[in-house]
Amino acid sequence: MADKRTIVVVTRNRGKVREFKRIFSEYVPEVQWRFLSAIDLELPEIEETGSTFAENARVKALEGAKYLAGTEYSGYICLGEDSGLEVDKLDGGPGVNSHRFSQSGTDEDNNKLLLELLDGVPWDERTCRYKCAIALADSSGVIAESTGSVEGIVHTELRGTNGFGYDPLFYAVELGKTFGEASDSEKDAISHRRRAIQRLIPAIRCVLL
Repeated sequence: MADKRTIVVVTRNRGKVREFKRIFSEYVPEVQWRFLSAIDLELPEIEETGSTFAENARVKALEGAKYLAGTEYSGYICLGEDSGLEVDKLDGGPGVNSHRFSQSGTDEDNNKLLLELLDGVPWDERTCRYKCAIALADSSGVIAESTGSVEGIVHTELRGTNGFGYDPLFYAVELGKTFGEASDSEKDAISHRRRAIQRLIPAIRCVLL
């Protein structure tokens, strides 16, 4: 029988897995959660074909659960997540293309391209937001879905080395610093991922506990 306390996060981004573990443990401290990544279970790459974060999260969760069916991990809950940065000056871009914004798709090149595109744009016109969509699914289908967001400004230069993705450029107004400069606890307190998880807690307590 599958362990309900084990959640398979359908991602190869270990930074995201660490964030999920920290935040889940805070909201449901009585449970010792175990998180497995797509790398841990050798899940194949799941193509993000959706036009929204929510569609991509749903696809990841469902395809992950489908792949695990018939394996020793059959019945485990799969968590699909898609997130990214929406910049108002770029008409909402890079959006769902956040991870493959530049030709190489590396964090370094993505950030470099973003700075180039916003070169000369004044501070008050560099508004943006991080958005996150999460879907939980098992072999029977989608169990629950949620979204979360946090407002910010694209900084004019890289600040800090913590986090991943666009964190060194994402100036969180609520913190007065970039996510790259923020500690894990500071970022977790207001992040888009935390807000999406928070909305999932009732379903998690109902289905997983």
